[in-house]
Order: sequence, then C-alpha cells, then structure tokens
Amino acid sequence: MNEIRIKSLARVEGHGNITVQFAKNKVKEVNLNIPEGPRLFETLVIGKTPEEVVNIVPRICAICSVSHRYSAIRALERALEMKETKATNMLRTLMHYGEMIESHALHAFVLALPDFVGYPSAIAMVDKFAPQVLKALKLKKFGNYIMEVVTARWTHGENPTVGGFGSAPTRQQLLDIKKQAEALIPDAEELVELVRNLHYPTSMEDGMIFMCLKPPTEKYGFIGDTVLISTGEEHPIEKYKELTNERVVGHSTAKRCRYNDKPFVVGALARMNLLGERLHGKSADCFKRCYSLSWIRNPLYGNLAQAIELLFCLEQTLKLVDELLKREKTLEAETSIQKPSIKTGKNVGAVEAPRGTLYHYYELSRGMVTNANMVIPTTQNLDAMENHIRIAAQNLISNIGEGPSQDKRKDLELTLEMIVRSYDPCISCSVHVVELGK
Repeated sequence: MNEIRIKSLARVEGHGNITVQFAKNKVKEVNLNIPEGPRLFETLVIGKTPEEVVNIVPRICAICSVSHRYSAIRALERALEMKETKATNMLRTLMHYGEMIESHALHAFVLALPDFVGYPSAIAMVDKFAPQVLKALKLKKFGNYIMEVVTARWTHGENPTVGGFGSAPTRQQLLDIKKQAEALIPDAEELVELVRNLHYPTSMEDGMIFMCLKPPTEKYGFIGDTVLISTGEEHPIEKYKELTNERVVGHSTAKRCRYNDKPFVVGALARMNLLGERLHGKSADCFKRCYSLSWIRNPLYGNLAQAIELLFCLEQTLKLVDELLKREKTLEAETSIQKPSIKTGKNVGAVEAPRGTLYHYYELSRGMVTNANMVIPTTQNLDAMENHIRIAAQNLISNIGEGPSQDKRKDLELTLEMIVRSYDPCISCSVHVVELGK
C-alpha cells in the first residue's frame, strides 16, 4: 500500500500531520493526526472563582485569548444571572472586533495567501507582494492595538472580567482607534479584491453543513444564544453537547465532533453562508461581488470570507466608537464591575471566535467552579477537514496514477495542506482533557 505523509503542517497554530494510505488508485484511509499533549484547562479551573477562571482560560491560546475570555464571561454571567450594561456590551464587542481583525489579517494574508501565489511564506512574497504584505501587517497591528486599549494588553489582557471592566478607554484612545480604522478601510478593500481574484482549486469540493451563532438582532455579528444550522434548524446553545457530540479518536489528542453523524463546518465561511445577507456597507458590496455557490462546497473560500469579515469589523468599529464617544462622561461608571447577587448556578456561554463557535460551560457552588467544559472551533472542524482531504486525495491520486512522481506528490501534498490551512485551525486550542474509565 502506498502512503502520502505530511509530517508537519506548516503555517498553522500548533502541531499536526496528515497520513493518506492508498492502493490501486483508491484512497483507503485518511488521518489528520493531532499529536499535542492534552491541555487540561477544564481541570485547572476547578475550585477557582469566576474572576480567576477568566484569567486562566485565555491562556489556552495567545491568538484567540479574547474569545476564550469573552465566552467564559458570558457563561459565568448567565450562570450567576447577571445582566451586562449596554456600554459594557459595546466595549466587549470592540475588543472582539480587535481580535477578529488581528487574527484574520494574520491568517488570510500571511499564512494562507502564499499557497495561492506560489510562495513558501509571506517573507518570500515580499519580492512581488511587498505592499500587500505590509498592509496586512498594518491591519494585524491595528487589531492588536484595539485589544491593548480595551483589554489592557494586546494578548491575555485582564481588564474585561465578570461584571464589567476595570477601566474604560479614554476619549483620545477611542478617537485614535477611529482614525486608524478609517485609514485602513481602503487597504482592507484592496486585500479583499486580491483574495477574490485568486485561483481556487476544486479537487476537494463537497457539500457542507454549516453552523454559527444567531446574533440577537437582525444584523451580522459574533455572539448569540441560539445556533443556526444550514439545514434550517435552530437550537439554543444549552444543547451544545447534542450539537457537537464530541468523541475521542485513536489518532488524535483532539476530540472530534459530528452533528447527526455528519461532519459540519464552523468559522468565517459558515458565518458568511448563514449570515452574509445581513451585511451592510462596503462589506455587503464585497460579499455580493464575491459570493458564489462554490462557497457551500469549497473550504478554500474561508480565506475570502475572513477578508470580508475583516472589512466588516473595520466598518463596525467606526460606528461603535462613535456610540462610545457619546457616552464619554458616563462610560467609566457604566462599564464598572458589578458583583453577582448569587454564587451558585450553571450555564453555557458562546461566542464566534475567529475560527468558529466557541462554547464554555461552568457549574458553580458557593462562588467556586465545580465543573467545566469547553468545545473548541477546531475540534468541530476536524472531521470536515479530514473529509475534504479524503475527497481531494482521491481525485488527485486518480488523476496522477499509482506511485506519482516527486513533483506530483508535492503538488498533491500542497493541496492537502491548503485544505487544512483554509480552516485556520488552532490545534493547541483543540486538545484537552480525555477522561479514561477504569
């Protein structure tokens, strides 16, 4: 039996490898292997206070630390029957936009783009794409700046907590965010066009089931208490276990998820397919110009979906800052930390992380966490990734024949890596505790 083995996936967060076994031009087995050790965060938070929990869980990841913090805050506040103020919600939304901008700029234009233009890295692209690389890095830096202003650090910031914020941004900081966002919108539009005009291979195409959170209003957004599914169903996030059905597989330290025993997809591509018609402004124009039926079959369009979401976040940042400036005199008081009136409860909270729907669940007794669970976007996407790898491998092996040449093997391997990278996996986030029965 022949084997294609990619020993180390490049330009992804964490460590993974791909094994494809085939014989007589037929794929026999495909494994997307995740070899990282369990992170144990669900155990680390046991016996901790809510305030300690929201400082611990962002350490799961330096890239999506805001989403982990935000999801935990939402879960703990729901468990303790706390209601956030309008101003607190606005500041939390702003920090969330910062993370989306930073993460999407890094992935779409630094990690994924080199594959499409024939370069091994963003650094190697500089000879031909220097202006585009610099614009992407400026966007990433701006996202970091928003997080630094709102959360007090550009990663693992501890200003947002259960009940509010330790302090609010100053008027000058908000004006500076607005000024930078305005200046960067043309760059974001240009980068959307760059990604739109790329050549997208089709060897991996297959129908997909999409999931994302339903925003509380009729607008595009990244939070919600209801899950939308492309099958037409809607379910409350309290059913997150039934929606994800986590299970353990032998070749991975990351769990796997299926819905109705089928792979499904979360992330920017899912959000655009389910919510894209809700966009307004320049991002809506880009969506209408870029969207096609290929988006429901080809995971590579996740990169383009991220580029449009980045533009959306810049546009919304302008509006959000204007609203916050109207509350300048009362912002500190409106976002100050509120204390819960109860100390016992349980609930789940969810946000759309850059890579997809992120669930945090906590049980508390007398102010201490007694049980916790986290379901990570990459965990939900792994079965879909493996499915698209299988389809691409079968199509390409059938075309190039048994025992392909070294060059053809490299082309095949690149396509398989592109599939994984299109999901923007956060592999380190996805590995967590596995309970072993006696």
